[in-house]
Amino acid sequence: MFLGVDIGTASSKAVAVAADGTLVASAIRPHLTTTPHPGWFEHDAEDVWWSDFRELTHEVLSTVPGHEVTCVGVSGIGPSTLLTDVGGQPLRAAILYGIDTRAEREIEELTETLGAGRLLEVNGNRLTSQAVGPKFLWVARHEPEVWERARRWYGASSWLVQRLTGEYVLDHYSASTSDPLYDLGRSDWWADGWAASAPGIERPRLAWPGDVVGEVHTAAAEACGIAAGTPVVAGTIDALAEAHSVGSDGIGDTMVMYGSTLFLIQTVARPAVHGGLWAASGRTPNTNSVAAGMATSGLVTTWFAEVTGQSLGDLTAQAAEVPAGSDGLVLLPYFAGERTPLFDPRARGCWLGLTLGHTRAHLYRSALEGVAYGVRHNLDAMAEAGAPPRRLVAVGGGTRGNLWTHIVSDVTQLPQDLPTTTIGASYGDARLAAEAVGVDTRAWNPVAQRIEPDPSPAGLYDELYAVFRHTYPAIRDEMHRLAAAVTMRGSAPRKRSPHP
Repeated sequence: MFLGVDIGTASSKAVAVAADGTLVASAIRPHLTTTPHPGWFEHDAEDVWWSDFRELTHEVLSTVPGHEVTCVGVSGIGPSTLLTDVGGQPLRAAILYGIDTRAEREIEELTETLGAGRLLEVNGNRLTSQAVGPKFLWVARHEPEVWERARRWYGASSWLVQRLTGEYVLDHYSASTSDPLYDLGRSDWWADGWAASAPGIERPRLAWPGDVVGEVHTAAAEACGIAAGTPVVAGTIDALAEAHSVGSDGIGDTMVMYGSTLFLIQTVARPAVHGGLWAASGRTPNTNSVAAGMATSGLVTTWFAEVTGQSLGDLTAQAAEVPAGSDGLVLLPYFAGERTPLFDPRARGCWLGLTLGHTRAHLYRSALEGVAYGVRHNLDAMAEAGAPPRRLVAVGGGTRGNLWTHIVSDVTQLPQDLPTTTIGASYGDARLAAEAVGVDTRAWNPVAQRIEPDPSPAGLYDELYAVFRHTYPAIRDEMHRLAAAVTMRGSAPRKRSPHP
């Protein structure tokens, strides 16, 4: 039996999987993401990451005895920035990945220090809100008492590995997304990036996601119910684990992860560098990845459900009755800025084409279509980087009901495979754990359904996609002006509701 646990933006999941890939038990815990200031997103590592892990493990192990767990795999959101003392005790809340946009000034300064061209050459990426280094500098500038005590840095998965085994280790994929710390060509840490952004922080040793890096120690066994001595793999960021969960491992395979945010990751043979995407290492030493991410997808639909007082199921049913194109309504879904390929934390959401004839159902369908236009924008960028998608594999909560996935296929005119099991990254964690001890997982999780695009709305969607692409550069300055006005005024701290 293999245990997989994943820490997401708005919920965490755990699964127990048998050696033949059968899902034996699963559990889920919603949690809150704290937003103490506009553009800031944080998790308390103890109250969210470790608490969720313990509770989920106990629930799963009420079905599967702890001594039957052969190996453990973990994953989580990333790249995240959790600063700790030398013993791994958190010194502040973890700063989350690219949705947290607090370090704009530090991004500019670090880019100037290291050089934009050199960053692309060594990291394969430009510095954006996704980068870890600028967030180190932000903490050093704004919370010097924290920075003075900081000795180690973790992401969600690596901190759980530390709590389970005591090991300070990070997988190559997570490291390669943590700019500017990693040399993509050498598959090793980049000394200049560390010196410029993380002086005084100890470098974790590197391992591949499926490598066994330690064993569950006695204290963790008592806390979680897993038998002491159980092997633990290095784990990775949730997107790579989710791609592996559905077998999106072949060259050109592209996973589309429909969640609170949206993530795309394609397996490539060699680094695919593009100024609007993220280049990264792969799951194994002989593969690489090219990735893209939208700052909001499910977060937009959840927000809309909250402000209208409707359930997501009811809204989806209503939107299904609206014709393709939402009667000329286009949404730019940049409600929390945008990551790839714009890299603009000050972008803002915008509906274009509203009339008195539009209804709540039109607005909701246009939200689904707006995210679909964003997916197409990112796939176009991948093709520009020499990595056109060969196959799309759809995963995540947004695949339920199929309306959203049908819209994405219609907008992109690309088919999507839906696997038998779409529970997410936790299943990929279990798969990594199984492979680490020699289990052949090639028969795990076969394709259950293929969604074919409808060619009839293709011309209309081409026209509306052109509007989508033209609108952002036309009103970017006005978006930035509004973002600056809100920043100057400020807002009270609040917590986001969990996304189902």
